[in-house]
Amino acid sequence: MNSGANVTPIASADSCSLPVVDADRVESVRRAMPAQEMVEDLAQIFGLLADPGRLRLIAALLEGGEMCVCDLAAATGHSMSAASHALRLLRVHNVVKVRRSGRMAYYRLADSHVRMLFDLAITHMRHGAQGRDDE
Repeated sequence: MNSGANVTPIASADSCSLPVVDADRVESVRRAMPAQEMVEDLAQIFGLLADPGRLRLIAALLEGGEMCVCDLAAATGHSMSAASHALRLLRVHNVVKVRRSGRMAYYRLADSHVRMLFDLAITHMRHGAQGRDDE
């Protein structure tokens, strides 16, 4: 237990007797928090990534590199319309980029950060599947 002057013991692990137990820590965390606009943008990105269909498209692009909409639809089991709609959402939020060649549209991941997010999430899931150490 921290012996600092700003720490007050609490009766239960799930309840606080005071609105703020460690005022210095709370203030430090508040200063470090991202701006509200950034949090809202993050929520949009995580919302985009929360859809299994869009994740399949991202996985296909991770594996196949730049691909046309037709091939992406075939690889993921989407209809052309569903693939196009999902890719449009991903493009608007800078997750994928598009290159047009005549009437064809070729999509690729916008940058390596998408691969990092995807790989990190898979690593996190595998770690969780090995058993939780916090219970």
